[in-house]
Amino acid sequence: MRSNKYTSNFAFALLLSTIFLFFISPQPGFAVIKSGSGGAGFPMSFADLAAEVQPAVVNISTTSTVKVPGSPFRHYSGPEGDFFRQFFGEMPDRELKEQSLGSGVIIDKDGYIVTNNHMVESAEEIKVKLTDGRDFKAKVIGRDPKTDLALIRISAAVSSLPFLPLGDSGKMRVGDWVLAVGNPFGLEHTVTQGIISATGRVIGAGPYDNFLQTDAPINPGNSGGPLINLAGEVIGINTAIVSTGQGIGFAIPINTAKTIIPQLKEKGKVIRGWIGVSVQSVTPEIAGSFGLKEAKGALVAAVVQGGPADSSGIKSGDVIVSFGGKKVSKVSDLPLEVAEEPVGKVVPVKILRNGKELDLTVKIAEMPAEAPAAAAVPSSSALGVTVEDITPRLMAELNIRDRAGAVVVNVSPGSPADFAGIRAGDVVKEVNHTPISNLRDYEAAMKKSKKGEPVLFLVKRGEQTFYVSIAVS
Repeated sequence: MRSNKYTSNFAFALLLSTIFLFFISPQPGFAVIKSGSGGAGFPMSFADLAAEVQPAVVNISTTSTVKVPGSPFRHYSGPEGDFFRQFFGEMPDRELKEQSLGSGVIIDKDGYIVTNNHMVESAEEIKVKLTDGRDFKAKVIGRDPKTDLALIRISAAVSSLPFLPLGDSGKMRVGDWVLAVGNPFGLEHTVTQGIISATGRVIGAGPYDNFLQTDAPINPGNSGGPLINLAGEVIGINTAIVSTGQGIGFAIPINTAKTIIPQLKEKGKVIRGWIGVSVQSVTPEIAGSFGLKEAKGALVAAVVQGGPADSSGIKSGDVIVSFGGKKVSKVSDLPLEVAEEPVGKVVPVKILRNGKELDLTVKIAEMPAEAPAAAAVPSSSALGVTVEDITPRLMAELNIRDRAGAVVVNVSPGSPADFAGIRAGDVVKEVNHTPISNLRDYEAAMKKSKKGEPVLFLVKRGEQTFYVSIAVS
């Protein structure tokens, strides 16, 4: 009996040892967790990395003047306006001082600091505070509203400034560890950690959307601070959060910043390439209308007359599939590629026209100050609408400048056009590539449309021109 007891205890101990060794030994399908920052695996602590990078991350406080209207009834006219002014009197406008807090990162020993444009664009005074308690006044060297980046500089002659190297955001992969450093909610020098959740995010911030998404907590005050990789390099500039969700923050890739910092230093602004087109996404419906095998590329909705694209032979309805030797898979690819090309360079462009591939070249021009980038325009639908000839009365009522075309005067509630977002005042310029000069042209083109086959519309809204493809039911 005693022998059986010892045998049973020994067997139990052997089983426990086997289970223990199984879980601590590498097994097929099991990852071994490694320690140490900068290497592969899970860092046991970020303390050394945080201590290394924090001194180069600064607190930025700005002061600006905002005007506050004096009387809330100033825009009332007639008897109502007279009554309010008599009762409340005339109250003059007031000026108030507004302060804001954010973050920035020192990028070299000369005191240059990268931050967000919205932090400093209207600032009258900028103060920079380091982790060691030193305070400095700073001045704006250059700003780029289109990417929300700004370059400022500490005005005093300073030696032994801490700074961080700029990494390569193009090498960041989904799942890579990152640190976000800044001053969230005014709490100085805070460090949070997370991973890269996505790359190349388009969030509707502008034509140059190309954000890194991270779940490292980014809050108000982090704006302008750096996103750091495990090598202690800046791979992004924190810029935006999703207020309705947790763990969703966005950073401007540092590779974007590296292309514009030299221009901000030299010129105080960014000079971008421009070819003079408006483009939109190629939807599956539009791809079918154009006879395309795939819904890829950037569809040219409009060409600026006399612009580089016009001179090179690019036309409305062309699909740009390659620019400068790089594939254009989606519409957001094109503005980024065009903007990075130097002014004056002749760039090869591959297009699809009437199902055939053509090779053209376009000479890059400097983007005019008020010119829109080659950005996507909204899609809509031409079904469920009332269309009329363009008359002087309708031009005045709907603020239309173009006399050629047929104008939408009504959209039926709940119709495909309503759901798609088409509006009164939209001008139909083409139906199935047939130019539309008036209502008669529109009706004739619509009669040729066959049930079940897609119909392609070219619509103009204000300064935007875009295609819509729908099936006639």
